[in-house]
Amino acid sequence: QVQLVEAGGGLVQPGGSLRLSCAASGSISIINTMGWYRQAPGKQRELVATITTGGRTNYADSVKGRFSISRDNAKRTVYLQMNSLKPEDTAVYYCNADLSTDWRRVVAYWGQGTQVTVSS
Repeated sequence: QVQLVEAGGGLVQPGGSLRLSCAASGSISIINTMGWYRQAPGKQRELVATITTGGRTNYADSVKGRFSISRDNAKRTVYLQMNSLKPEDTAVYYCNADLSTDWRRVVAYWGQGTQVTVSS
């Protein structure tokens, strides 16, 4: 029943900006930490940023100062504002959420991924 739907990916020139969003839907009791991960061709998936329910954030060194993660708990949505984009940011970006559907077990859910391409 739970679904994470990402949006906002696309093609952008170096130095440009994109804002990704990920909305959680379904019978969710509580959402804990949410985050963004990315996977470039030929590379393993890596953490980009995470944010706790209370708003505590964590960023990969490669995106600090350029990306900003935020969330709207009422809308059950997490955002990733990406500025000063570089070609090396090109990847499929995945939304992650640790959540419970039964007030008991907390499990990780993943979105389907959205492509971000930074190119001239």
